[in-house]
Amino acid sequence: MRRRTLLALAACAVVPKEAHGAPPSDEDAYELDEVSRSVPRHGELVCPKVDLVTHRGAAIRYDGAAVVHPAFRLRLVAFEALAAEVAVSHFGRKPTKLVQLGTFNCRRIGGYPELVSEHGLGNAIDVAGFDFAPLPPSADAAGTTSPKLDRRHLGAFAVRLDRHFKLDARRSPESAFLRDLARRVIARPDLFRVVLGPSYPGHHNHFHFDCAPYRLVDVFGSADA
Repeated sequence: MRRRTLLALAACAVVPKEAHGAPPSDEDAYELDEVSRSVPRHGELVCPKVDLVTHRGAAIRYDGAAVVHPAFRLRLVAFEALAAEVAVSHFGRKPTKLVQLGTFNCRRIGGYPELVSEHGLGNAIDVAGFDFAPLPPSADAAGTTSPKLDRRHLGAFAVRLDRHFKLDARRSPESAFLRDLARRVIARPDLFRVVLGPSYPGHHNHFHFDCAPYRLVDVFGSADA
């Protein structure tokens, strides 16, 4: 009972309007669900003590090491595999680099000083975009099905949310890729419970993914999906 009460209170306290769905069931339990997010509203912040590991990427390398909880690292590995799959379908190869803006950071949630951010548990990542190397001439020979690409996507290029996400996806392959990736992540709550993007305040330049004890999705504006 205490666990279910904690999860329900966390959901209501953090996202009274935007939360989607009930707190996770026991079958969907996650290692950090039992950790209290409550902290004093004022004074020095001491984040809960949790195990942390360094992750530099499996299917896709990161531009900087990610410091995360071991359980969240497993979610990142699965996300990288998904991102690589989506990238191949759009650009004929996976990204060479994932550009991230931060993982572990002991801080409160903006606007909710009584709650520690999921970043403070090593349970979140902010993804700004991806870098791609030139398409290898041997890609098809290696079994990669290359989509029809314009010349600028045969060479090296970068995909960034702040530059590309809000462009017309019919005219911008970068926007189409980012939107497809977001939809695929949203359809996989086994990856991340919270998926935020450009339509959520303060997230114009990145996707925020975490495994908080509630479901929250806000990536596309009402007229921008």
